[in-house]
Amino acid sequence: MKTKVFITVDTEFSIGGAFADPINNKPVGAQAVLCNIGEEAHGLGFLLDTFSRFGTRATFFVEAFNTYYFGDQPMREFALRIRAAGHDVQLHLHPCWTYFKNADWMNRLKLDPPTDHMSGRSVEQLTEWLSDGIAVFERWGIGRPIALRTGSLMVDRSVYQAMESVGLRFASNVALALYLPDDRGLHFYSGIHQVGDVTEVCVLTYVDYSIGNKLHYRTLTITGSSWQETKTLLLRAHESNVESVVILTHPFEYVKRRQSDFSGLRRNRINQLRLIRLCEFLRDNGHRYEVATMGDLALSPRATPRSTNVVLRVPATRTIERMLQNGLNDRIPML
Repeated sequence: MKTKVFITVDTEFSIGGAFADPINNKPVGAQAVLCNIGEEAHGLGFLLDTFSRFGTRATFFVEAFNTYYFGDQPMREFALRIRAAGHDVQLHLHPCWTYFKNADWMNRLKLDPPTDHMSGRSVEQLTEWLSDGIAVFERWGIGRPIALRTGSLMVDRSVYQAMESVGLRFASNVALALYLPDDRGLHFYSGIHQVGDVTEVCVLTYVDYSIGNKLHYRTLTITGSSWQETKTLLLRAHESNVESVVILTHPFEYVKRRQSDFSGLRRNRINQLRLIRLCEFLRDNGHRYEVATMGDLALSPRATPRSTNVVLRVPATRTIERMLQNGLNDRIPML
């Protein structure tokens, strides 16, 4: 059995500190996705060029509620560009952007601050939000999405109930080291699972070290996991017959930034090399891995997920190497 590998890219604009200091800060649009340094495209451009170079397909979860501040055009252009490059475009929602629906949002900040939670909401509220997000995609000319990723991967059973009500059949909402649902029935570490009528393809969460009987968990991301960790996890997933490995990334992970307005960016060579090595590995190991997208699942015959929710681990040496590498990468601007 080949292991399905999903490279997922959360594609979103930035609040840019506007809620903390609305007088001096404002949301950042295109540059938060492009991450241009001079004439060089180190965000979306780097991703699309790298995927094209290695023949890799990805699912881009494109955030829709930014339209309440920026209007349709900026993100629509990116969504159409991504689709034209042959990639899968699915729905991503950060509810904090709905705060801009109110003209007096600046005056409300102290009395009624915005939140970004999709967990803990009523099914009715969630259904309204999902319907609004779908309508944005249809206005953009992308067509109706079939999959959802919640903002900050916050999720509970109500999210899946709302998804059922609007016909969103697939999700990648669970990443346990980023957000741990109260419902233990949603504690998915790996593989593909069924929640009601929704198929959940969780982001891989693994054990990177333990202290006594206490395990420390980490979610598989380009910026948070070294290439050696990622390679180890891919090998162990295949050996353990894990049905799928989902990797999370964002366009802004391929630059270093210190300012909320995305000025003064520097290239993140470590993260760029991690993605290149991942794509190269998947290209060279097609006999063991199938690079898949959420859209592929919709085209496949409906089948009962067979994953056993395996918890994968990496050796302590890999964890130490990553800690050193990430520490140096954070502290040395030109690394």
